[in-house]
Amino acid sequence: MRLVVQGPAISMAHLTHIHGLVGGYTQFAQVAEHAYYLPVAEGEYLEVKAFCASEQIDCALVADAHRLQKFGLCVMDMDSTLISIECIDEIADMMNIKPQVAEITEAAMRGELDFSASLRKRVALLKGLPEQALQQVITERLRFNPGVEHWIATCKQHGIKTMVVSGGFTVFANHVQQTLGLDYAVSNTLEIIDGKLTGQVLGEIVDAQRKADELISLRDQLGLNASQTIAIGDGANDLKMMSVAEVGVAYHAKPVVQQQARYALNIVGLDGVANLLTM
Repeated sequence: MRLVVQGPAISMAHLTHIHGLVGGYTQFAQVAEHAYYLPVAEGEYLEVKAFCASEQIDCALVADAHRLQKFGLCVMDMDSTLISIECIDEIADMMNIKPQVAEITEAAMRGELDFSASLRKRVALLKGLPEQALQQVITERLRFNPGVEHWIATCKQHGIKTMVVSGGFTVFANHVQQTLGLDYAVSNTLEIIDGKLTGQVLGEIVDAQRKADELISLRDQLGLNASQTIAIGDGANDLKMMSVAEVGVAYHAKPVVQQQARYALNIVGLDGVANLLTM
């Protein structure tokens, strides 16, 4: 295995202390400006993990088999993963109902509410909103999370196909796909009649099971096996998708997701995924 530590706060003093806790004979190797790895034996390394958490450093024990060259598909959530906002909350802000919608969103992401039912409930509150408000959210509020361009470029460099699969909406997912140059995009479609939202979602909801199904379907279509897949997300509705991938990465995620994911990033950006899988 290798111990990967990363974060802008890392200093040589940190590395020296961690090296002492591990008791290794080799030295840390640098893989990026703020990322280092150290070959280690199997173990819990609880002291290392506690120290890193206290020092605002991301820390992960990465299996030797988990290297970029081994993978062929990365499936990613959109809201709060690839982008910094929850789109439906920002749409709701256009109607001055963001607090009540955001409360439902947060509960759903923690896994406390059925995702499909909560989505329909939130979308119903948007009835009558002019369609142009969706473009306004893209123009004024949609921003990509740090490191996302680097991670997608890394995927392209290694021939890893990329897909955004979102419980959000096509207007945003298509924008993200086109801007980042992703290979595939799957999301929900808002019904719009006469230039206004009807408060309805068309077709099957992209919920937790659908996300997992889309990953498996594309994996099989590409002729890959489970060991060649990566999934990245932040909310409870990403857990099934992450569980069917070889590598599940919790990105600045809810506690329930961090507890179940193979790897978690809480400090660095999405470029940190590349650092985990590079050696």
